[in-house]
Amino acid sequence: MATKREQVLRALHQKMETLPQVTMRGGALPERLPGAGLFILRDGEPGDPEVTLSPLAYHYEHKAEIEAMRHGADHRDAAFDDMIAALGVALHADRTLGGLCDWVEAEAPQEVDLPVEGASAFKAASITVVLHYTSADPLA
Repeated sequence: MATKREQVLRALHQKMETLPQVTMRGGALPERLPGAGLFILRDGEPGDPEVTLSPLAYHYEHKAEIEAMRHGADHRDAAFDDMIAALGVALHADRTLGGLCDWVEAEAPQEVDLPVEGASAFKAASITVVLHYTSADPLA
């Protein structure tokens, strides 16, 4: 059986897969960006949990990272903004990821334009998603 951490990350990835952009979990950046854009989910860090003793429970604020990328010369900024907004709508629609989390919240994207030699630049952002969940054991 998968750990609570893995269940939460799988549920987040499945939520991202409902979007029209290509979605990956981990891995290297592909050589070519898909036309609709790309999201890469990085597992991030669960951090140190708060612990309650009766009953014993570990409360995490796990910070996962989503890398978002979009290229194109025409209306790239607007298309990128639409892509980020669609991710926000998907997360807002189910802030508990089917009951696995107490709360899911994305932080503001950290955007950057990345130049590409011989091609149009692409826009990218790193988005921290805070996953609040509880587990009975740090290894379960």
